Amino acid sequence: MSITPIVSKVFERRQRELERYQHGAEDLQRQVLARLIKQAADTEYGRNHAFAGMKGYDDFVRHTPVNTYEELKGAIDRMRHGEADILWPGHVKWYAKSSGTTNDKSKFIPVSQQGLDKIHYKGGFDTVALYLRNNPQSRIFDGRALILGGSHSPNYNLKHSLVGDLSAILIENINPLVNMLRVPKKKTALLSDFEVKRDRIAREAIGKNVTNISGVPSWMLSVLTRVMELSGKTHLEEVWPNLEVFFHGGVAFTPYRSQYEQLITSPRMHYMETYNASEGFFGLQDDPADKSMLLMIDYDVFYEFIPVAPGNSGDSGQSGLSGESPAPIPLWAVEPGKNYAMLISTSCGLWRYEIGDTVQFTSTNPYKFIITGRTKHFINAFGEELIVDNAEQGLAYACQQTGAEVREYTAAPVFMDQKAKCRHQWIIEFNREPADLQQFASLLDKRLQEVNSDYEAKRYKDITLQPLEIIVGRKELFNDWLRLRGKLGGQHKVPRLSNSRDTIEQLLRLNEK
Repeated sequence: MSITPIVSKVFERRQRELERYQHGAEDLQRQVLARLIKQAADTEYGRNHAFAGMKGYDDFVRHTPVNTYEELKGAIDRMRHGEADILWPGHVKWYAKSSGTTNDKSKFIPVSQQGLDKIHYKGGFDTVALYLRNNPQSRIFDGRALILGGSHSPNYNLKHSLVGDLSAILIENINPLVNMLRVPKKKTALLSDFEVKRDRIAREAIGKNVTNISGVPSWMLSVLTRVMELSGKTHLEEVWPNLEVFFHGGVAFTPYRSQYEQLITSPRMHYMETYNASEGFFGLQDDPADKSMLLMIDYDVFYEFIPVAPGNSGDSGQSGLSGESPAPIPLWAVEPGKNYAMLISTSCGLWRYEIGDTVQFTSTNPYKFIITGRTKHFINAFGEELIVDNAEQGLAYACQQTGAEVREYTAAPVFMDQKAKCRHQWIIEFNREPADLQQFASLLDKRLQEVNSDYEAKRYKDITLQPLEIIVGRKELFNDWLRLRGKLGGQHKVPRLSNSRDTIEQLLRLNEK
């Protein structure tokens, strides 16, 4: 007898609550802001910014500045050393280690207990609620969940605080009952050496009845490849016949979809995207036929958005927030089809904080969006304003037309070569190389022009931009690059696009070894 229909009843109330997203978004967001301001009024930050006297959003904007990590770093450092009531009431014990800034190797994002409960775990609960709503015949609770996580970072721990990847923090603090339904063992899940962890996860999971998997597509694919090596099977459903869903996030799924569909051929397999970052849980794919995600608007997250084109971003990491750049707007003022940098205020003590992601709304009733890139991950060396979403569409098209499979990639401008010519240079590590690399490059270039009019204009008659160049990366090139930086596994990602040639030059040198 299946226990899933019984357990599913736990999610029915929340499924009904989510229907409020259709019409009550502004009220829900105003309630979130009022609650956050009230709770933080007696913190140091709240006192310094007159939270106690605030009457609503206009007062919040008037008294509270837009922040990057650099503006909050001093306060966060004090919190890590044990000071309480700084950005959020009480003492915050946990900090999620995220990729660094211009000035630091790593960022340490505070994760309060309330933030865990009212943002991160709430997002996990809603993931299951929406999946069950769309798949009433699911048997997800009749087996185990294979959940990939990062590791703790004891070398960053201080007397009063602990540091780890967000996924490690979630595993460490999760309800013990949930741990009974997941693999691998907690000790294995928190290992720091990804290559050792990959093998142990595969060995621990291979004999279990795994019904669902969760993680970053690139790292999960590596684990599943090891499962196939150990099992000697051809398809994953031969190992786990009841596998039915992959909850994925962290990087775009488009470059990996064909590889997963070859690995998992079962028609019962589903894929659901989540938007869960160190700073919070923000979005869920609520409709399998729609690649956009539902913005989660009744968590402890208040959203604002800055209209921005990639060309407005600077090396500071801010999306053109200085000078005459557009002012932030609340959720109820956004328009579909425009690119925005996202600001958040949360119960983890992040106030009007620029997260670094850019999004575009596809709907405002309810509010649904796609992630278009990072405020610093784009190429705009010649006015082409190429964003990650453009790159993903171009690669998907070229792969579809040629049968190629892309594993990892990065691209950067060549500002001027010996012949005074400018172009974009790509390093691509293929799982399956195209028979004709030049044809692949032409198809990619063609699609980029179709989805980006600025790129098309700069490519006109090869006057400003020459045809793009593709260099084939050797096997394991990108993993070797991550390994050298101590970033193999977990939630670490390769920068997809950059105005700087720093990353691509490192990869080019490594590709020759």
